[in-house]
Amino acid sequence: MAAVHLRIGDLVWGKLGRYPPWPGKIVSPPKDLKKPRGKKCHFVKFFGTEDHAWIKVEQLKPYHAHKEEMIKINKGKRFQQAVDAVEDFLKKAKGKEQNSDGKGDSKGKKASSKPLKILEEDDEDLSALRDPSEKPASSMEPISKRLKIIEEVTGSTSIQAADSTAINGSITPTDKRIGFLGLGLMGSGIVSNLLKMGHIVTVWNRTAEKCDLFIQEGARLGRTPAEVASMCDITFSCVSDPKAARDLVLGPSGVLQGIRPGKCYIEMSTVDPETITELSQVITSRGGRFLEAPVAGSQQLSNDGMLVILAAGDRSVYEDCSSCFQAMGKTSFFLGEAGNAARMMLILNMVQGSFMATIAEGLTLAQATGQSQQTFLDILCQGQMASTFVDQKCQNILQGNFKPDYYLKHIQKDLRLAICMGDMANHPTPMAAAANEVYKRAKALDQSDNDISAVYRAYIH
Repeated sequence: MAAVHLRIGDLVWGKLGRYPPWPGKIVSPPKDLKKPRGKKCHFVKFFGTEDHAWIKVEQLKPYHAHKEEMIKINKGKRFQQAVDAVEDFLKKAKGKEQNSDGKGDSKGKKASSKPLKILEEDDEDLSALRDPSEKPASSMEPISKRLKIIEEVTGSTSIQAADSTAINGSITPTDKRIGFLGLGLMGSGIVSNLLKMGHIVTVWNRTAEKCDLFIQEGARLGRTPAEVASMCDITFSCVSDPKAARDLVLGPSGVLQGIRPGKCYIEMSTVDPETITELSQVITSRGGRFLEAPVAGSQQLSNDGMLVILAAGDRSVYEDCSSCFQAMGKTSFFLGEAGNAARMMLILNMVQGSFMATIAEGLTLAQATGQSQQTFLDILCQGQMASTFVDQKCQNILQGNFKPDYYLKHIQKDLRLAICMGDMANHPTPMAAAANEVYKRAKALDQSDNDISAVYRAYIH
């Protein structure tokens, strides 16, 4: 296959890491932005976003030649909006050329045979593609200036990318050294995205073999949690439960041994508020800075860099982590004092777990009463409860595919912790308690390491 030669002005499909190919245009990079050494790449401005990045030549395809192929494999709303933006851009550029040709013809001159001009990034026609409510932004505007700060009535604050698509090529990574402990379903995707966006990351995992892939991608290896904490300015942890979180900090060669004044520790595990309070106290007693930042999402959302981060604790740590949160998530919320994020996360997962159990109950009741489960799903997805979550989980159930996107054992743990939190607040949680019993039955049927949708099997056995 002959090599395709691309140049400034060409429309292309750009592939950035694990993200889907996205329509863009090769443009001139800012004068102060150097081309990566030893790599053949072009600077691409993506349509429908404010994002831009250096993309390797092998990750670029001509727009027109591959348009039909890309539209078949990508169906998202934002993707379609980006394609529509390209088509609008081409129509305007073509109209501009025809008007120019018409003027030439009126003077008896031949129509221009020059190829269609692709406008530069600051041309008037391209600026028309942006949302008119948005102010124009420099292509290399610092990330801190491209954040929306939203103060809520509750006093919480959210930080969002100016455009929260998964194409985060414009992130300016912090120069702080990042440590990451725990490479499970969620941690693996988070670390991959941190590396892709240029962060310097040192990793550790209880099962050391899981580190190998990330070492190949450019991560450094820490021998113990204590070593990672001592080597890094900011250390993240994402493990399975309160006991694992405590052991990681307080156990032999634990994080606490590596904490020095000014070091930051971010607990991303979904645990109870009491565990957060304990960890915050021991970290700050050594002069460290503490933030909790559990994440709402799944393995797929983690891989796509589309998690929702709930943070609480030291506000200055939250701000220091802005580029990290931009790399791993589509938005983040600061909820005040340590413990608030744990409370909110448990409530969210309590609702999700209860909802999943109810959907499974509905599917099995449909079957028991002679109704088509597929028709039930089709009707459900046309009503008010329609969502990607419902569609994906139900389709997985109907296909018998319970590959974990979020472990069943972990949602049951979250339900249990939420029920305990309700007890401490003297607040009834009967729906969560009923759902918890169904998940416990599913665990007894050896479904712990399957996806949460495997709760369906508790109803058919």
